[in-house]
Amino acid sequence: MEMTTRNLHLNSKVDNCDGVINRNGGDMTEISVPLSHPGKRMPQIEGGNLYRLRDRKVLLEDKKRLCAWALGTALLGTLLMILHAELCPLIYQPGSRYAFIINCSISMSTGCLLILIVAFHYKDIRLFIIDHNQVDWRIAMTSRRVLGISLELLVCAIHPVGTYWEVGVPAPIAREGVEVNSSNSAPLCVSSRHGEALLDTELLLSALMFLRLYLVHRTILLHSKVLLSASYRSIGSLNNINFTFRFVLKVLMNKYPARTLMVFIFLFWLIASWMLTLCERQTQEQTGRMDTALWLIAITFLTVGYGDVSPKTSCGKVVCLFTGVMGVACTAMLVAVMTKKLALNKGEKHVHFFMMDIQISKRIRHAAANVLRECWLLHRTNLTKGNSGEHRRHQRCLLEAIRVFRHLRLKQRKLRDYASEMVDLPKMQMIMCDLSANWNNSYRELEQRIISMEQKLDELGHCFQQTSELLAQALRYRNPEIR
Repeated sequence: MEMTTRNLHLNSKVDNCDGVINRNGGDMTEISVPLSHPGKRMPQIEGGNLYRLRDRKVLLEDKKRLCAWALGTALLGTLLMILHAELCPLIYQPGSRYAFIINCSISMSTGCLLILIVAFHYKDIRLFIIDHNQVDWRIAMTSRRVLGISLELLVCAIHPVGTYWEVGVPAPIAREGVEVNSSNSAPLCVSSRHGEALLDTELLLSALMFLRLYLVHRTILLHSKVLLSASYRSIGSLNNINFTFRFVLKVLMNKYPARTLMVFIFLFWLIASWMLTLCERQTQEQTGRMDTALWLIAITFLTVGYGDVSPKTSCGKVVCLFTGVMGVACTAMLVAVMTKKLALNKGEKHVHFFMMDIQISKRIRHAAANVLRECWLLHRTNLTKGNSGEHRRHQRCLLEAIRVFRHLRLKQRKLRDYASEMVDLPKMQMIMCDLSANWNNSYRELEQRIISMEQKLDELGHCFQQTSELLAQALRYRNPEIR
């Protein structure tokens, strides 16, 4: 009977670890997403929480790996798109074999990216199930999550497909006296015979491929030391801190503000400059070259605007407008960073104000001495009854010395008021804790003294009782008649 009960207990443990939970009258509900690796039998001596922790760690590593692969695939597709847009008018013509191969590579990288995104969210759903100990994966599929996944797949699926329109269509043949140059009429690897609508569509799809860079913030979050550190996570959970990209960005801006801003500004300039050349290439203007576009983006980002060059197309104007907005935001962050770097810390402020107070005190003593000296000179002039001009001069000097003395006293008062506002709350808390500890120690000492006094009083009472008994015995011994 004992062996049967033990076997049933072990079997219930194994069933619970494999994802079967017994609830409400013995009804068994099976989880659709397994929590452990298939094909591996877990040892029966471990508890269910150990399996959950191990699976959670494995899922986090898989999410990091999938996110890194997704970012690499997104960057590969974007680089292929840039290479295709730059080489097509110069090296090969639209509709050629090379254009078709590169565009197929872009489409294949897009398909791989979509697969990686789906796998990432699959791991995320499994992690949600483990964290919340749910019984059905459909509980994790909230409307917000479904909308986010759909939007993410839509963004990652965007890529130019205009080259497929060129397959099987012969390239335009140049007649006598007519020069055919597709690079002058189209900014992308699409010939102009399909119309302006296809050119605008290709331009929009190529520009929207840069939206894949949203994967950068996810990669930074999953590979940051803040999320990987167990101490960070434990302290953050105690203080109800959510480890989002916003928190990681604040940490980076506090630790490496200049480096973070410089990297962001440099990458933004390069991307915005290339998008501007892509937009302005069909107008045959100066802004269609990379150097001129980089100059225009720089002066727009810095809100200078010399006016020597300007965008001609609507797409270029939108890029410059967005660059100006980002320039204002980055300038504000740069000012905040420089202000923080140039500001004095608490120790430097205490030293600075202490030295200023010493200097003002010296100047106050000198001013007070000048006031006394001028009073003595004025009194001596009154006694000697000298020249009235010298008398007025000493009066003016006395009034000036009094004014300087009052001004220095006011300055010292303002300095001390400002220094008193810089009260260090942690320091005050430590002082209050020390005072409380001292009071507790004094209270304990007082209690011990009171207890010792009570013991001594008891001893004195006992001694008085013994003394009275001895006196009574002595009196009885001397006077037997008392008995």
